[in-house]
Amino acid sequence: MFNIAITGEFVAFFTLSAIMICGAVLMLSLEKVVHMVISMAAVFIGLAGMFVLLEAEFVAFVQVLIYAGAVSILMIFGIMMTKHHAVEQEPSKPLHQTLAAIAAISLFGILFYAIRTTTFPEQQQPFQPGEDNTMAIGELLYTGYVIPFELLSVLLTVAFIGAIVIAKKEAD
Repeated sequence: MFNIAITGEFVAFFTLSAIMICGAVLMLSLEKVVHMVISMAAVFIGLAGMFVLLEAEFVAFVQVLIYAGAVSILMIFGIMMTKHHAVEQEPSKPLHQTLAAIAAISLFGILFYAIRTTTFPEQQQPFQPGEDNTMAIGELLYTGYVIPFELLSVLLTVAFIGAIVIAKKEAD
């Protein structure tokens, strides 16, 4: 039925997929927020590995640098700056769990069917493998997208200042 050759790329894909899925499940199921952030960082690192498999080394580097590094550290600082009170969870209801399981399985089935039946057109690669894509990304970012890039940096700065103000109000 399936004619699959077991290659190093195939093994790396499934290893990285397992890391990402385990990290995502752990993030949803762990109770300590710091442990959640660490499992989220594992998902980000697995995604960076996927980018390496796609020969997008620059994007993988940025993924590790920005998301696995900076965002995770920022979230840990945010957790440490705010007060957290223990919240008792109400007992889970079996009807809700059953409906959630049915919804998840249905979503998986719909997505699986959609992916298997979709025919994708041949794409022309804008970059040839082995080329220096970093230079092309930099030129495109600083010529065609310089205004959105600068607006994003202002937005992130305002969000960070807002988070500090909110944390200060809670401390007082």
